[in-house]
Amino acid sequence: MRLTTRQLFPILLFIAILLMTIRPVADPDFWWHLRTGQWMVETHSIPHADPFSFTNVGKAWTAHEWLSELGIYGLYQLGGFPLLILSFTAIITASFHLIYRCSPGRPYFAGFALLLGVITTAPTWGVRPQMFSLFFSSLFLFLLDRYSEKRTIKWILPLPLLTVVWVNLHAGFALGMGIVAVYLGSDFLEWFWSLMTGAGNKRYFRDLLPLAAILATCGLAVLANPNGARMYIYPFETLTSSAMQAYIQEWFSPDFHRPEWQPLAWMFLALIGLAVFARRHSIPLARILLTLFFGYMALHSMRHVPLFVITAVPVLAGLAETTFEATRSAFKTGAYSPAQKAPRLPGWVNILLILSVVLAAGGRFVSVINDQPEIEGETFPAAAVDWIIANHPDGKIYNTYSWGGYLTWRLRDYPVFIDGRADLYGDQFIESFLKIYRANPGWQESLSGYDVDLALVETDSAIGNALAESPDWVLVFSDKSSLLFQIR
Repeated sequence: MRLTTRQLFPILLFIAILLMTIRPVADPDFWWHLRTGQWMVETHSIPHADPFSFTNVGKAWTAHEWLSELGIYGLYQLGGFPLLILSFTAIITASFHLIYRCSPGRPYFAGFALLLGVITTAPTWGVRPQMFSLFFSSLFLFLLDRYSEKRTIKWILPLPLLTVVWVNLHAGFALGMGIVAVYLGSDFLEWFWSLMTGAGNKRYFRDLLPLAAILATCGLAVLANPNGARMYIYPFETLTSSAMQAYIQEWFSPDFHRPEWQPLAWMFLALIGLAVFARRHSIPLARILLTLFFGYMALHSMRHVPLFVITAVPVLAGLAETTFEATRSAFKTGAYSPAQKAPRLPGWVNILLILSVVLAAGGRFVSVINDQPEIEGETFPAAAVDWIIANHPDGKIYNTYSWGGYLTWRLRDYPVFIDGRADLYGDQFIESFLKIYRANPGWQESLSGYDVDLALVETDSAIGNALAESPDWVLVFSDKSSLLFQIR
């Protein structure tokens, strides 16, 4: 197997990406997704009202991720954490491969731009339904890019069917329709410009009709879900929730003082710097518009960083290639073919390099699986839950927001106070929860109003300190991360 460096590079790149995306399950929302999938299997139905909390039981719930949750539970039943982690690692890697295929300057310019993008999105990875939206967004971009290049309708025919699947996996389906709309809008602007000036590629109005028809069909495809027409407005309700924007960390703007968000700053700087030097480029208008829009969204919320990355990587690769060629032509004349000058490595070197990276990925996977119980114990109140199961104290539990999903999965006899379904609980209830959690004046009255008998909170929380000082509560269990109180 004698491969050139150009052939070997993408193989090593994607095995390395696979290695990097192998992560333990640490997302607080994973547990209520898992429990929801189990609930659906047990009841043979899709939930439309809250079955898990005692504070909002029976309240209308838009379970927009129901198909993801069935999939998560099914994978867990088939292969536990190893299969779950491996499956979502494959989904994330496949998403990046699609973006690589969309990028000019393969393999090197596209590869290094993609590698920067991969590092940039690392804080958002996990076994979570959002990864389906990452994959489908990448797939939509890939298909629309192919359609824009070839103007063959076969590339966009699958989009309505993909929308049917996506709308049942995650509310991010709205991104797909938005991406189609941007490509349609850019075609319209190019048609209008050519009509007004006669410059550029000649466009005809009829060229807009296929994308317009696909967009309308995708809009109708949204109705193919258990929540019906409500899914038209649900994504926008989430985006405009003041409590979610103000109190849930993944909706915060990226903190560039933290090292994990430095690659995002590098990507912005690289785009700006290369755009200055690459005076002539052939970046499609749709790509530029999407990069600008999702760039703004990424600065607004770290949750949107992956969407910025998958639109920006092809732009970054194209600008890098254009800048390199322009710089090279200024110092050297004559034709240049990277493929002709790419050396072929001996077969044993190729095999050794690939095997080394594969073994590293395998070792990483085994290490993550072995560390999963420890991660669970450090991130969630596993020991406190074990104590509750063993002693089964009576009463309702007040719990912290990030632990609600874990309690939903492990404590079937104890409905939770709150979990990660912020859209279900609403802004007003979250404000009430935070008043207690922060031990603001009047927290005792607010807590007693919910008739709770137990409180499971973090050791360093304000409510934990307040309960420890209260004569009405007694500490019945504690470890380095959790405190369990019982009312006297």
